[in-house]
Amino acid sequence: MRLLAEHGLRPDTDLGQHFLLDENLVDLAVREAAVGPDDVVLEVGAGLGVLTVALARAASRVHAVELDRRLAPALADALSGLRNVSLAWGDVMKLDWEALDPPPTALVANLPYDIATPLMLESTWRLPSLDRWCVMVQREVADRWLAEPGGRQYGGPSVLLRLSLAPTFRRQVGREVFVPRPRVDSALVAFRRVAPAPSPEVRRVVRAAFSSRRKTLANALAQAGCPKPEAARAIAAVGLPPAARPEQVAPPDFARLAEELQWSG
Repeated sequence: MRLLAEHGLRPDTDLGQHFLLDENLVDLAVREAAVGPDDVVLEVGAGLGVLTVALARAASRVHAVELDRRLAPALADALSGLRNVSLAWGDVMKLDWEALDPPPTALVANLPYDIATPLMLESTWRLPSLDRWCVMVQREVADRWLAEPGGRQYGGPSVLLRLSLAPTFRRQVGREVFVPRPRVDSALVAFRRVAPAPSPEVRRVVRAAFSSRRKTLANALAQAGCPKPEAARAIAAVGLPPAARPEQVAPPDFARLAEELQWSG
């Protein structure tokens, strides 16, 4: 609040800016990500630098990314004297993550809600060096990420994240700890990597399966271009019922299905 007032700044909600006021939650995020002196951390949405400073004190290096150049004076103020922070300006989804040097081992961020899911998914395969994540997201987004098969919120992100990550922490976060207050509740969630990211073939099968949620898995794959007889054969080969629907299929079975399918499309 002091930095906002001193620099005459107002959060830009069009950019998803909801600055975290509770420093206890900042410390919790650093702790649940298990950030230590050997870690290199990627932070998305540096904002006013509150989390950035905490990360810089705990880690060897911090790669911070911020889109809103209006925040430059406030960030310069907050990061004054910290020599282990690299600040990049721009849209994180358009930056060259693979060029980050040294490569990050943890991702800790208060994520803008509109990029939370694509960023989390892409980070698993574009940054194989990452082994821990701790992010603040919209509660409904966290619900989808952690959903189990059979639930209405279970979908492509649930499958792809659980194939390579295991959830280690979740805490509900109220609206009152942000300025301005968002219209939705949030959640702080943490994960650790337990397997390599899903292959492009697995990602293609998952996307195809959930592109038509009301269809059976066989029909959804056929609509995406897989010959229906081949889809039916592969579904049977992995032990799924012929009329299985995508939301009933566990993440490991999607990986097995992708291995079984003879589909070049």
